[in-house]
Amino acid sequence: MNPFLGSTEIIDWQTPEVRQLAEELADKNRDVVVVAQRCFEWVRDQIKHSSDHQLNPVTCTASEVLAGGTGYCYAKSHLLAALLRANGLSAGLCYQRLSLDGIGHLYCLHGLNAVELPDLGWYRIDARGNRPDVDAQFTPPKEKLAFAIQIEGERDLPEIYAEPLPVVVEALRTNSTWDAVLANLPDA
Repeated sequence: MNPFLGSTEIIDWQTPEVRQLAEELADKNRDVVVVAQRCFEWVRDQIKHSSDHQLNPVTCTASEVLAGGTGYCYAKSHLLAALLRANGLSAGLCYQRLSLDGIGHLYCLHGLNAVELPDLGWYRIDARGNRPDVDAQFTPPKEKLAFAIQIEGERDLPEIYAEPLPVVVEALRTNSTWDAVLANLPDA
C-alpha cells in the first residue's frame, strides 16, 4: 500500500468528520489540481494558526485540528494531508528549519506538505495561514511557501514523510497550551 495515502493515528482521514469535509471540498470534481487547491485553501484560511491567534487547544491529529479549528503549522499540515489522502491524492509532510530570531541564534522546524500532482510530481504547499508578512499560495508549478530560506543555518529539509517526525508529535502532545508549544518548538 502507498504510505502517502494511508490513514494513520495522526493523519486520521477515515474519521467521519474529516471524510465528510474532504468530500465537500472535492464536490465531485475529478480534477486533482482543483481538489488539491480547494483543500489547501480551506486549511490555510479556515483553521487558525495557534500562535498567531493565541488559541488553545493544542491539536495534533487531523480530526483534532478540524474539531478545534486551530493548530500550529505541524497540526495544520496533518489535516491537509488527511483531506488530500481522503480524496485519493498522495500527500506527505515536509519541514523547513527556520531561524526564530532572524539572526540564527535559535531555530525551529516549520511544517508543510507535499502533494503529488499529475505531470508535475511532488509539489510543496504551505497551509500555515497568511498574515501581512506571510503569503503562501497554490500556484503550480511554482512554489509559494510561507517562508523563504534566508540565513545560514536555515534549510529546506528535502525529505517527504508519510508520518510526522516524532519530535513534532512530542511537542504537540507534551505541551498543553499554545504558549507552551511556542516556548518549546521542535528543531531538527
